[in-house]
Amino acid sequence: MSNVRQAFTQRVTSETRIDVELSLDGNGSSRISTGLGFWDHMLAQLAKHARWELRLVCAGDREVDDHHSVEDSALALGECIDRALGERRGIRRFGSALAPMDEALARAAVDLSGRPFAQVRLQLTRERIGDVACENLSHAIRSLAVSLRATVHVEVLYGENNHHMAEAAYKALALALREALTRDSHSDIPSTKEAL
Repeated sequence: MSNVRQAFTQRVTSETRIDVELSLDGNGSSRISTGLGFWDHMLAQLAKHARWELRLVCAGDREVDDHHSVEDSALALGECIDRALGERRGIRRFGSALAPMDEALARAAVDLSGRPFAQVRLQLTRERIGDVACENLSHAIRSLAVSLRATVHVEVLYGENNHHMAEAAYKALALALREALTRDSHSDIPSTKEAL
């Protein structure tokens, strides 16, 4: 089992160009530039609270809207995490967390199962937060789950301020991922199937 859990992913389409560099065993530092301030903020929350070192640069067709930049950067990030995990040996596999932010409370549960599925209920009531459509904040979590090949459940339990609700959800997801990605004392693949 390799001690280095790092990866690089590049995603190039007619709509976006994205470069992602990731170390799963970092200090929470990030350099993120997508041209979308609130999306940069959410990606920074993931890196900080999952304790990654993350560099993500996205040049997208923002003249159309924010959808392609958000979706494709989530897909690229999930692929990069998947690559850094390799065979997924010696990890806890499961993670769950609650994260409060002022009046908002969110929970997340993750299974690095190899089977992509996402249940996302952010309960946001605004159309946009900053320069990002609220629907894309949910869609990004689903996209991440697909390319990471993980089962992901994220739910905002309650809240009033949509910024707080979204940030609590991304922090909860980061904390759940941090737990699931943590190495344990075993070197096996944590599955009775012996494959993830």
